[in-house]
Amino acid sequence: MAQPKRKSSHSRAAKRATHKKLKNVPLTKCPNCGEYKLPHRVCPSCGYYGDREVLTPEE
Repeated sequence: MAQPKRKSSHSRAAKRATHKKLKNVPLTKCPNCGEYKLPHRVCPSCGYYGDREVLTPEE
């Protein structure tokens, strides 16, 4: 297999990898309050993760 003649710079390698970060993340509804949140994360509006309260929300 061919080897690169020179080291690719950080910016050039990062330009190639940007398509990995541009995907749409599906949002899910919180089972407790019904607000949309990122999957497998604590709900920012009510502080619940699944069926238990992890954080107390600040109001």
